[in-house]
Amino acid sequence: MESAKILIIDDEIGLLKLLEITLRKENFVNIDTASTGKDALRLVQEKEYDIILLDIMLPDISGFELCTEIRKNTNTPIIFISARSTDFDKLTGLGIGGDDYITKPFNILEVVARIKVILRRQKMYESPKQKNNLYNYGYFMLNMESAILTVKNQLVECTAKELELLHFFCKNPNRIFTKAQIYELVWGNDVFGEEKTVTIHISKLRKKLGDDTRKSKIIINLRGIGYKFIPPNEEFICE
Repeated sequence: MESAKILIIDDEIGLLKLLEITLRKENFVNIDTASTGKDALRLVQEKEYDIILLDIMLPDISGFELCTEIRKNTNTPIIFISARSTDFDKLTGLGIGGDDYITKPFNILEVVARIKVILRRQKMYESPKQKNNLYNYGYFMLNMESAILTVKNQLVECTAKELELLHFFCKNPNRIFTKAQIYELVWGNDVFGEEKTVTIHISKLRKKLGDDTRKSKIIINLRGIGYKFIPPNEEFICE
């Protein structure tokens, strides 16, 4: 984990230094920083990162626009860190490819905790000892070892968190989970949980699975209870 490559993008120099100092105290040594979108995009194009911290209010380009550009180059997990705390901002950030969203002012240790959780889960999925990482339902196939999702034999681009969420559902078919439980089990934190994060990611997964109708059949919502993953059957495949 200590060898993980981290990119921090924020125009507040003081915050950049604080985050960098704190992460180095946690034994993270491969840290790059950028205070403009232009510099950040150049770094992303030149290097590969394991996680990116991204502010929204940058001097030359909004973090939302920058996230969209970054997603053209990599599926590296992105955590938004921003003073903009409205539901609209959070939904926008998660909807365009963000994996998590932390509002300022924040506890610096919260940021460190979320980084560690994401990196730990990435390492777990990359381990050759992991089993049952291939799920083939005919209609769609998820291969976590190669981080590939195909729907109707067509490759579907997904972020790391979307793949992780789908993997969670595949491992737990026909079981009901509340949004709080999903956040705790997939995002790995039950204290700072954002249930809207779960809602947005499930909505994005449904669209990518072609299951975003009013009556979803793969990831269904039991109102007032939670979500349940139902593996597609032959009837679904033939529709």
